[in-house]
Amino acid sequence: MKTDKSMQKISDKIGLPAGSMIHIGEQKVEEVLLSVINYDEENFEIKAIEEIKDVIPFKDSAAVTWLDVTGLHKPRVLENIEKYFHIHPLVLEDILNTNKRPKIEFYEDYFFILLKMISFNEDKKEIDIEQISLILGKNFVITFQEREGDVFNPVRERIKNGQMRIRKRGPDYLLYALVDIIIDHYFLLLDKFEEVIEDIEEHVINNPDNQIVQQIHDIKRNYIFLYKSIWPLKDVINNLIREESEFIQEATLPFLRDVQDHIIQVVEIIESHRDMVSGLMDLFLTNTSVKMNKVIKVLTIIATIFIPLTFLAGIYGMNFEFMPELRWRWGYPVIWIIMISIGTTLIMFFKKRKWL
Repeated sequence: MKTDKSMQKISDKIGLPAGSMIHIGEQKVEEVLLSVINYDEENFEIKAIEEIKDVIPFKDSAAVTWLDVTGLHKPRVLENIEKYFHIHPLVLEDILNTNKRPKIEFYEDYFFILLKMISFNEDKKEIDIEQISLILGKNFVITFQEREGDVFNPVRERIKNGQMRIRKRGPDYLLYALVDIIIDHYFLLLDKFEEVIEDIEEHVINNPDNQIVQQIHDIKRNYIFLYKSIWPLKDVINNLIREESEFIQEATLPFLRDVQDHIIQVVEIIESHRDMVSGLMDLFLTNTSVKMNKVIKVLTIIATIFIPLTFLAGIYGMNFEFMPELRWRWGYPVIWIIMISIGTTLIMFFKKRKWL
């Protein structure tokens, strides 16, 4: 059995105190990349930084500050975030553990949200998953990603455009925009999976074979994983909406409710697709059974036709000296005529009964 490297890392934490910063998961970038976007209705600035302390001038401003951290394999970076942003060690421990389920935690000075960014790998026809952690403070949002390349570029473009609503809103709206675009990409993922299901369905109908069973099993396993990764988001957003906090403005609540509706829709689609996949396995078994029945039917008909012929041939294969037809001149052609007549009659009978 293949051992999961991330599970090996989990065992490294046994016996350590809570809040110990150990990265659990695969290292997906060479260096930790830090970037900061600072904006308000009138001004906008984006900048790559070297150290967490470089974001302090932005953090202390009245504008909205978005700190993006890409790469989780260097706990020292998170230790500096703990130092300058006063983030609880247990939160940073959860950020470093990339096997966590989606959740939300409320602290006095910030919110912590953990969710999954999921995309479709066209080459492997499977899902790629990445853990995204977000921290919402009074005037800042911090995002933690495992690797470069994300779905946030449309949000960055909206921030650059001074005419967009996001520039006039606070960090809570930025948090909504980031969560919303992650969830929107769930729909793209499900569209891709629907195409895969349609291809498998066509294969099952036209050419069912044992290879298709493995494909059905793989996609069913992916849907189970998707359900476990997305379903908890319903509670996350519901708790975010219900939480009475100065961090969430009243004007942002309708947008969060819209996100909640999207999550419910995604979960319903996943459940529907899971039923479709289960139906594909039933269809495969049915088609295989029908195909086998056809083979058995043909063999049975052939055997039925040859039973009387074998009977006749068996009789005339017996070596009795005093058998009436043995010395008859027309015995051989007559027995052939009888056997052909019997076979033809049986075939016509089977066709009339629509067995052929």
